Order: sequence, then C-alpha cells, then structure tokens
Amino acid sequence: MVEIFSKRNEPGRDEARFRKVVQENRSTIVRLADQLSQGAYSASKRPKPAPQPEGLIIHVGAGPAKPDIVDPHVRVSHNSRVILMDLTSGRQLEHLGELRRFGDALCFVLATRENGFFSPLDDDIVGRLADLDGIYIDTDFPEERLCATLVDRLLDDADAAGMAETEPGQIPD
Repeated sequence: MVEIFSKRNEPGRDEARFRKVVQENRSTIVRLADQLSQGAYSASKRPKPAPQPEGLIIHVGAGPAKPDIVDPHVRVSHNSRVILMDLTSGRQLEHLGELRRFGDALCFVLATRENGFFSPLDDDIVGRLADLDGIYIDTDFPEERLCATLVDRLLDDADAAGMAETEPGQIPD
C-alpha cells in the first residue's frame, strides 16, 4: 500500500503550537537576547535614520575628463596584441595588429580586413605601416625595434603640440 503525504496550506498543529509559545514569551526572549548581546539585539531592531546630505552635492554623469596631453606609446600586450596607447590615461588609442606564431617564427600582422580583423585600421595608417605587415620578429628585428619603428612611422609628421590637440582615439596626420 502507498501512502501519499501532501503539504497542507495551513500550518500543522506542532507549528501552530510553537508559534503560540514564542508569541506568548516574546518579551522574555527579547530580554535574554539583549542580555546576551549587551543590548545589540534591540539596537539592531530600531529604525535607522535616513542619511542626510551635507552641503551642495553635484553629480555629473559623464566619464573622466579627457587628458589635455596625449603621450603615445606602442605596447605589445601579454596576448600578443600590438596597440598604440596613451601613457597619461592608460587608454588604448588604436589596435595596430598582433604578433602571430607561424611554426617557430613570430610575425607581425597588421590589423586589416584581409588579415581577418573585424575593425581594420584607417587607410592612412595602413599606408604608413604596410611594409611592416608580415615582418618576422627575431634577433635582427626584436619587439622593441618593432615598437620604436611603429611610433616613428605613426608620429613622423606630428610634434608634441599637434599631439596635445589630438582627441583620444585619433592619430595625428
């Protein structure tokens, strides 16, 4: 024979009896809780006042201010991405490409649509860096030399004053 136990909507007799005992002895339970917690139990039950603002509070929903001076730097990240970044703010200005491994050789691949990048570089930048696409990184041409060459090519016409007026994400012409 199978017995089916189903939960009822109303509380059981034991549960109702327990709630009644707790309700009748509420003052004793609160007094013991205060005694054991040195008054912290009742203090935690009191309503807390809402915080009140002091002085003039101005909230601006914009992001951080744009830096006045852009200090460009080419960096190779841990995941082999070659980026142009601003040393002042730490923000990425341009994704130039990546270092890909072909067998034992490491090769610089420019960020163009032909190389499989979704957001390719501008044609102006690609024109400046086209001959570096596919160059192998080895002892004759190390990463440091690649970074220096990229900075020289990108900033050959720009001076410090021109970079100061450049918006982040823009490369000066």
